[in-house]
Amino acid sequence: MYSILLIEDDKIIRRELQIILEKYGYEVITTDNFSGVVDFVLEQNPHLILLDINLPFYDGFHICRELRRQSKIPVIVVTSRDGETDELMSMNLGADYFVTKPYNTQILLAKIAALLGRVYDAGASLPLRYGGLTLDLGRSSVYFQEQSSELTKNELRILRLLMENEGRIVSRDDMMLALWQTDAFVDDNTLTVNIGRLRGKLQAIGARDLLKTKRGQGYSL
Repeated sequence: MYSILLIEDDKIIRRELQIILEKYGYEVITTDNFSGVVDFVLEQNPHLILLDINLPFYDGFHICRELRRQSKIPVIVVTSRDGETDELMSMNLGADYFVTKPYNTQILLAKIAALLGRVYDAGASLPLRYGGLTLDLGRSSVYFQEQSSELTKNELRILRLLMENEGRIVSRDDMMLALWQTDAFVDDNTLTVNIGRLRGKLQAIGARDLLKTKRGQGYSL
């Protein structure tokens, strides 16, 4: 399931968007903390952001600029400001799409699906297999000896990276870069927690000792 973070201060619009997105199967994250929104985004690490421009504390241009310094999370600007300058500035700051209010819901959903597909779905239709494990990327689930476990997005990214490297050691720095697009802002303990949770899920389905920690080097299967 893809997660979408709504950065929108109008509670009515935010709720309407949330209902629509959840109806189409997305996990929706919202916030009222507009003074610390950049840190919140990096902490939540969503698959995609819907960003308004007119916001309290910092406008959407500032948020987009700060996010692009630290992350490659896809951004769609959704705003009532429809000037060409606003659109040009949004794109120059790293937004992927610019959508004006009032918007056609189906067009917005199509843009979301297209952007998610372009960023995350390339080659994702085929399951990955290694060491008796099968990773279904579309369902975000791992299978082992007729047992299965659903994974969070970070657990999925970790396991995918390890399986794609086919037993080679993946360093912690490389893993954090793949997970969060940078190793500059992530607490090192955050990766350890995610690794621990993934290891627990693998053990629960019988895949014991497959995820190995190489001290001072990284992780491997």
